[in-house]
Amino acid sequence: MIGKHLSKRTPGAPASDGPQRALIGANFVSRVGNGLFNAASVLYFTLVVHLPAAQVGIGLTIAGLVGLLAGIPAGNLADRYGPRTVWLASLTVQAASMAAFVLIDDWVTFTLIATLDRLAATASGAAGGALIARAGGERPAVFRARLRTFVNLGVVLGTLGAGVAVSVDTRTAYTVLILANAASFAGAALITLRGVPAYRPLPRPAQHHRWAVLSDRPYVSFVALYGAMGLQYQTVSLLLPIWLSAHTDAPRWTVAAVYAVNSGVCVLLQSRLGSRVETPRQGGRALRLAGLSFLVSCPLMALTADVPVWIAPLLAVLAVALHSLGEVWESSGGFALGFGLAPDHAQGQYQGLFGLGFGAGQALAPLVLTTAVLGLGHAGWLVLGVFFAALGAAGPPVAAWAERTRRPPLDTAPARPGRVGELPLPDSA
Repeated sequence: MIGKHLSKRTPGAPASDGPQRALIGANFVSRVGNGLFNAASVLYFTLVVHLPAAQVGIGLTIAGLVGLLAGIPAGNLADRYGPRTVWLASLTVQAASMAAFVLIDDWVTFTLIATLDRLAATASGAAGGALIARAGGERPAVFRARLRTFVNLGVVLGTLGAGVAVSVDTRTAYTVLILANAASFAGAALITLRGVPAYRPLPRPAQHHRWAVLSDRPYVSFVALYGAMGLQYQTVSLLLPIWLSAHTDAPRWTVAAVYAVNSGVCVLLQSRLGSRVETPRQGGRALRLAGLSFLVSCPLMALTADVPVWIAPLLAVLAVALHSLGEVWESSGGFALGFGLAPDHAQGQYQGLFGLGFGAGQALAPLVLTTAVLGLGHAGWLVLGVFFAALGAAGPPVAAWAERTRRPPLDTAPARPGRVGELPLPDSA
């Protein structure tokens, strides 16, 4: 039973500010690099390396799907050898694979390097999640929400920097972007090495095994729900820009405006709202609020095609602001459930499955959104909003189910405050 996992976490142990600041700095630096690269990567591969766009898409799809396989194994390594060790190794591989992109000149090499990069990124997510859980002390979800604020800010700054290189539009400019991203991973590793302790692996119960998370049906259900709800991210980044360009006469700057609003709302509200969502039960309610926000925002996005051209940008910004509020609730709920339902000794394994489910949803999102939603037009947007609302409504029941399976037997001592699924070790342990 998952509810019988043991942990040696000290009751009420406060988190140290030093490791948290170091992790914030490391993630901020790496995400600035991500913003530099992601905003211009497709242009580099197509215009500089001269790979056909279709081949780039196929290569990235292969890399993304294969990369998902690293989640649980990397999480197990983090649980066994310590999360910092695995995270540093993954950052090193990412730095090397990113730098190698400047040397590619054919599709096979591109796909191999992209696959290695995605494997390392998935491993980084699993180990990083376990590291956040340890550094976050008794409030890992709150720390993760705070961290996401700086992650978003880093991506925004990196994206602005990429705009300069895109305007220059030379091989040298793109090469600088790629090498800067590689350097950002190396910088993140150095910050982590200096500021984050090498947390020792936690004791594991005898019944623990490498695939234990797959037998935790409530957690698997939550991961499936969260992965499906993750389609909302590409609703703003992919679906709405296509809709605005194909179905409205809104000025081109509208797309940039909605990106800015989305990033701004998340940066401003993530920590404030995330600090209110710590327990699994609060996480379930947050998912429900997110679903209701999406239920309203999706039809509003569709209506941009039915209003005068001067109103369309205003309506798009309003819809995205509401959608971004839902995104904050959704991510906060995901953090509370993702960390709160996982036993301390297996955080890496659980975060590996969490990342796998989210990554799978993101891989399927372009196909689902561009075919099912766009294919149905206005009705597709309404169906999408209802779909999100239904997923959000399932949040509280799934959270309650998960909490029931983690309650200790009546003849045992209660679990520590703020954590689910942990029993105190006997004094002799």
